[in-house]
Amino acid sequence: MIRKVIISLVTIASFSAVQAQPTQESPGADLIVFNAKIFTGNRAQPEATALAVKNGRIYSVGPDAAILGLKNATTRVIDAHSRQLIPGIIDAHIHVLNDLAYNYNVRWDGVPTLREALTMLREQAERTPEGQWVKVIGGWSPYQFKENRFPTLDELRKAGPDRPMIVQYAYNQAFLNKRAMEALGVGTDRFPKLPDVEFEKDSRGNPTGVVHGYTWLFLALETMVPQPSFEEQVSSVVSSVHGLNRFGVTTIIDNGGRWAYPEGQKVVSVLARDSRLNVRMPFVDLQLGAGGQVNMVDLELEAITRTAPISPGQNLYPDLAHGLEYRGAGEVLNGDVHDHENFDRPAVIIAPDKMRRFVEEDVKKLVRHRVPFRMHITYNENISPFLDALEKLNETVPLDGLRWSLEHAETISPENTARLKKLGGGVALDGKMALHADGFIKTYGREKALQTPRLRLLVDSGIPLAMTTDAFRAATYNPWVAVSWMVTGKSVSGSEALAADNRLTRAEALTLFTRGAAWFANAESEMGAIAPGNLADFALLDRDYFSVPDDQIKSVTSVLTIMNGKVVFGAQDYQDLSPGLPAPLPAWSPVKYFGTYYGEK
Repeated sequence: MIRKVIISLVTIASFSAVQAQPTQESPGADLIVFNAKIFTGNRAQPEATALAVKNGRIYSVGPDAAILGLKNATTRVIDAHSRQLIPGIIDAHIHVLNDLAYNYNVRWDGVPTLREALTMLREQAERTPEGQWVKVIGGWSPYQFKENRFPTLDELRKAGPDRPMIVQYAYNQAFLNKRAMEALGVGTDRFPKLPDVEFEKDSRGNPTGVVHGYTWLFLALETMVPQPSFEEQVSSVVSSVHGLNRFGVTTIIDNGGRWAYPEGQKVVSVLARDSRLNVRMPFVDLQLGAGGQVNMVDLELEAITRTAPISPGQNLYPDLAHGLEYRGAGEVLNGDVHDHENFDRPAVIIAPDKMRRFVEEDVKKLVRHRVPFRMHITYNENISPFLDALEKLNETVPLDGLRWSLEHAETISPENTARLKKLGGGVALDGKMALHADGFIKTYGREKALQTPRLRLLVDSGIPLAMTTDAFRAATYNPWVAVSWMVTGKSVSGSEALAADNRLTRAEALTLFTRGAAWFANAESEMGAIAPGNLADFALLDRDYFSVPDDQIKSVTSVLTIMNGKVVFGAQDYQDLSPGLPAPLPAWSPVKYFGTYYGEK
């Protein structure tokens, strides 16, 4: 009897233990892509033809036969049809939250002729309702057009005589029609009083509608035009992310803008909550304040410690790795030391004493609080005093592994590159020279342009290095335009913009948008390569990037973009796999009629 009781108790205990164990997942892959030409970015396994995904991560990479052996009854299997597969592109410096009115804008990105660009304006002006503006806000260059010139004021007047119109070229100049000048109060006290603003005038001394300036002018103008509703802001993020997915982008680092933390993130959170955020979106925060002189660093620390406490590296959307993750302060940390990047004008040089005080008083606070930071500096003349002060600060308040970087740094010297490396900083370059090199040549000469930036030196230096777009205003958000420039040395006009010894191989150029960029998200161990354990972010391209003629590189797009193991974009053979998108808001949005990039519709 005792023996039977013991056996019964053991059986019950064993059964209870089995019941208490978590349910084991079925073996096999969630997704397999095979018959691909995979550029892994992994030096230990540089090439493969297939990969397997489980729970949002890559868990096996290899030949077709081995990977196909991992499928089960529920595995989605995708035939790549021998297409090129690359790691998902990471844009380590972009401004999605600065363009929450994205759906209000006509995008001239990639438009090949000025004639077509003006036709788009005319069509949009006819459908834009009373009370709204016709806008082109950055992302284009006059040098991309076959005509190789700006539109004339007369051409713009004819394209949209009945609605206020603004056509903005980067952060350099804007073209306003008569109704726009009246609405903005040009020539009156209503127009913002900002330094370095210059209106072109006719023979009678009246403003023509062409205005030149720097960043603050164009940010101010944007606040003076009709603003999108919250729903339209959400729709704008959907559209801009869709455009990015189309080029194979799976991760972006938002570098701040008009909508600061925590307000800007509320828009993105709507998509995250509904599992509709189709890109990883770590963010760097920029606190502009409500106007006037403010201490941006103090505002940043107030926002992250009191207003809405958040720690560096904390993810507001933990269901998606690096989904909405705070990566620190920047790119503008103090308006008085912002050197802009208007290549049509001479360099903005900051007084060394002003730069020194900024580091001693403001950067010091960030280092003490262990807040990563990114510093906008374009010109080497400003990098030198910044590094002087940072080296001195490091002696008493050590950086000690804190992640920081220079943003843009187009003219950084070899000496300052070496100094930056010793301090553990990175450089996030951008592709503006691809669009604006012709203007740079007019201002500084071709010889300097051919070495701006020093791509070869920077790659060989071993510093953390990324290429970015700095979209949507300073340049186009299409990363392949920058890749083309790095490889071919040619700007969008077709002119030589990089010396032969300052260009990169196709693999090196792509790496700056993948493995190189992952460092800036503090994710180099899980992003930027097709390798077991890495996040399942990758793109299948419409052509073989590594073998197409040079002049086709800028036209590369994705036909299948996977983020977190899920399809976020599909075209051609994979169009049926693409998730459906709601119609853009408002109903008259240019995105509805032209798409997010030339040729999409």
